[in-house]
Amino acid sequence: MLSGATRQSGDEPAAGGEHFGVVTRQRGGTVVLSLSGELDHDTAEPLRRALAQQVRAGAKRILVDCGGLHFCDSTGLNVLLHARLDAQETDGRVDLAALRPPVARMFEITGAHAVFQVYAGVEEALADERSL
Repeated sequence: MLSGATRQSGDEPAAGGEHFGVVTRQRGGTVVLSLSGELDHDTAEPLRRALAQQVRAGAKRILVDCGGLHFCDSTGLNVLLHARLDAQETDGRVDLAALRPPVARMFEITGAHAVFQVYAGVEEALADERSL
């Protein structure tokens, strides 16, 4: 069971009136960031802050749960790519799980899916012992 949830939300609704949110949970050695809503230029700051906080805290594995993410633009993609590089500097990693089709397409078109370990779901990612 995931525990210790912390919620960070954007102040403004995302495009289409949908808010963006980040919920942070710890599971063993993995920090899970569950995203919801639409991630774009106007809503990326809560994710940027949450990722930076976890990297600074020395998280060795950050799993970004995209199951509730309906949209991601290039700003959101860049936040994730930068966090991945920052985590690697401290021997950490950023993995992705549960990419919905529109978000998965963005990662495929840009080639970003090749630099992340991508899992079908959170439970599959957490069960992957190689990643711990």
